[in-house]
Amino acid sequence: MDQIHVYDRYFAAEGEIAGVPRRGARVMLIVESGGGHIAYDAAVTFFPHRDEEDFAVTYDAYAARRIYDAPGRRSKKREAQLLAQLPEQIDRLAAEQGARVDWDRPLRPARRG
Repeated sequence: MDQIHVYDRYFAAEGEIAGVPRRGARVMLIVESGGGHIAYDAAVTFFPHRDEEDFAVTYDAYAARRIYDAPGRRSKKREAQLLAQLPEQIDRLAAEQGARVDWDRPLRPARRG
């Protein structure tokens, strides 16, 4: 299956995971497609972000949840709906790790695929 990041953006964050303070989060909506099947995952990884130049992403604080899985192809309408739900999905994943994404403080512009 091919994997594409439909949405990818860095935000300020708060939390401590594995004894390391995390001040940044990479938020993603990832699509996997192939063979007439489509699946979307909401994903987040928290990283230290010690200064304005530190975007070294660590994957020890990564969480993902499958939010759509069905036969079919990519759809702009479906992706718009999933993007609208993304903050809620990411907030749940973050809470499970004892962290929080600061949606009002993006660190970089969003990338779309």
